[in-house]
Amino acid sequence: MRKHWISGVFGAALLFIALAASATIFGSVHGLIHDPQHRPVQDAKVTLRSTTSDWSRSTVSDSSGEFRFENVPLGEYRVTVETPGFATDEETVVLTSGREAKPHFALKVAHAAETVEVQDIAPAINPESSTSINVVSRETVNQTPGADQSNSLAMITNYTPGAYVVHDQLHIRGGHQVSWLLDGVPVPNTSIASNVGPQFDPKDIDYLEVQRGGYNAEYGDRTYGVFNVVTRSGFERDRQGELVLGYGSFNATNPQVSFGDHSDRFAWYGSLSGYRTDLGLETPSAENLHNQAAGLSGFGSLIFNRSPNDQLRLVTSVRGDHYQVPNDPAAQALGVRDVENERDAFANFSWLHTVGTGLVLTVSPFYHFNRAHYIGEFTGAPDPNVFVPEDDRGSNYIGGVVSAAYTRDQHTARAGIQVFGQRDNQLFAVNAGDGTSVVAPEREKLWGSVSAFFLEDQYKLTRWLTLNGGIRLTHFGGTGTNTLLGGNHPLSENAADPRLGAALQIPKLHWVARAFWGRYYQAPPLLTVSGSLLQQCNTADCGFLPLHGERDEQREFGLTIPLAGWTFDVTNFRTAARNFFDHDVLGNSNIFFPLTIDRARIRGWEATANSPRLAGHVQVHLTYSHQYAEGAGAVTGGLTNFSPPEEGYFFLDHDQRDTLNTGANLSLPRRIWAAMNVNYGSGFLNGNGPDHLPSHTTVDCSIGKSFGEKWNLRFSALNIGNNHYMLDNSNTFGGSHFVNPREFAFQLKYKFRF
Repeated sequence: MRKHWISGVFGAALLFIALAASATIFGSVHGLIHDPQHRPVQDAKVTLRSTTSDWSRSTVSDSSGEFRFENVPLGEYRVTVETPGFATDEETVVLTSGREAKPHFALKVAHAAETVEVQDIAPAINPESSTSINVVSRETVNQTPGADQSNSLAMITNYTPGAYVVHDQLHIRGGHQVSWLLDGVPVPNTSIASNVGPQFDPKDIDYLEVQRGGYNAEYGDRTYGVFNVVTRSGFERDRQGELVLGYGSFNATNPQVSFGDHSDRFAWYGSLSGYRTDLGLETPSAENLHNQAAGLSGFGSLIFNRSPNDQLRLVTSVRGDHYQVPNDPAAQALGVRDVENERDAFANFSWLHTVGTGLVLTVSPFYHFNRAHYIGEFTGAPDPNVFVPEDDRGSNYIGGVVSAAYTRDQHTARAGIQVFGQRDNQLFAVNAGDGTSVVAPEREKLWGSVSAFFLEDQYKLTRWLTLNGGIRLTHFGGTGTNTLLGGNHPLSENAADPRLGAALQIPKLHWVARAFWGRYYQAPPLLTVSGSLLQQCNTADCGFLPLHGERDEQREFGLTIPLAGWTFDVTNFRTAARNFFDHDVLGNSNIFFPLTIDRARIRGWEATANSPRLAGHVQVHLTYSHQYAEGAGAVTGGLTNFSPPEEGYFFLDHDQRDTLNTGANLSLPRRIWAAMNVNYGSGFLNGNGPDHLPSHTTVDCSIGKSFGEKWNLRFSALNIGNNHYMLDNSNTFGGSHFVNPREFAFQLKYKFRF
């Protein structure tokens, strides 16, 4: 993000309109069973069981030796085949969203009680996908240092190339416009730049799927990342609860109590979480001043399998967060005591109905409320040169997704409609430190909507070549401030975005090569700038240009290599943007000026490596990104001082050339485990560049032990070398940001029955 400072101008909240993502967090398993003479085996019992819970389904093979499981949530599963006269066969599959796993069982005659495990290809590899994907499990989150803390995003940054948190915002592939789905239903949030509180607690997830490029037409147009979250369902519980307690540096606590249970057809899970700390947000100086944070959240999940063809799912959450906005020593001495209060609540529902063989209908209505209330507080002596802002923005989203997926022969086709409406209500005002009004209180209420239709097909041309193609048609309509026309006027934009991809599985080697080209459209924000604030801008030789949607073109290619149980992946990508969304900020606050830059290009290489369990005890992971994030041209929308654009490309302030995360998980005797992670960055842009800040490295570690089935104790140390360096010097939440100092934490888990 290139910051464009405008003298004498104050900000309004920056709001982004997100296209809803679809509810394909489910996959399917379609297998074939034959005997040693390659004849189909009929009436064999096939069981599909989750490796992390008691979720399971069973079926029998038909006369062709085939079996099928539909609507299977993403995650890791064990497929077991049993039939008299043959040895029991097992295979592990890892489902990603929209994937159809196709295990092939060649049964052997049973000579004694024996089980044969079949492993044709690394289970996490989808040989038919042209999307860059990685999956993180609950077990991984539990062992990753600090990953299950209420506000942590380490489950993403430690395992996803080019992902990092800077100025308290998650960035991936050079941008921060991302989509979140919980159990397959979108949680639209157009206020990503003004909220720092996450929307859910990491302790409530079962699996997280990260898509970072090559999206099919079914997904929305938040270009820089799609996060599919499978929440804990209750299938992993049997009238069981869990209490989590702990204490750490800076008086940090992250308690949670959760309950869950299930029957054959019904499962439920609920949790109540809280946190507090004296080190809430990244600090603008090496000192930790005015930086307390606290929050409370509740989460619930219900799953009801009404029949083999009907499944009902409900996920709901409510959350509240309070942050003191950190000060540097000068602001602290002056008496600045700004705070931010945030609220978030959602309810997502899904009905999955299997109409017939290969045809699945999904209906998913959703509602989401999100609020950010920035309150400027000044306790010093009256001072007309101090500005005290207030920005209170509430957003309501309501909509739904209707989609159909049909599999027949070599085709897997999907079509659907995604719609949501949004109502924004914002109050903005600025007073001086002596109590006089600088910007009179003004309230805006605006409406907007996004409607999208998608159509796509996955065609398996041969056993080793799969083609993916589709198109997404989007309409945005809303009211917004347009000073060139005078006042509020309807805004309307349309986009037709084709997406094409291919996946080639190299015979015998089982390497998978993939390629993708596609276009994306991101609708503009509703709330911009108006009233007395805009008048001040006009008197300060600046103005407001109408905002239009961002239009991106992305291409990438990659290669996934399974080798001796290891999985290696390398990807090259390039994203070209027009009207690249950016923002500028009011002083030390999180009140933003929305703006767009004429164009941007983000390009780079990514690599990942994941090992099997070496010597039965150690698993190793590595992610690496070599990336350039550049912008060019003038400000094309939002607040601007109409200064001439810089010539050529300039680096955006979240440009970091090299990012590396690597670590290992170790299983030890006596039910002890340990984990370590090394985080390296070559340094973000220094001011306006082109120089960058120095490189930095931190090391995190954790160690835990289970005492029986009920008790678990863990100790974590983050940044154990206490390498307290300047992370970036952009201006969100108080200017420059320093990485958090060393933190220690103890955690105790107790499982109980009720």
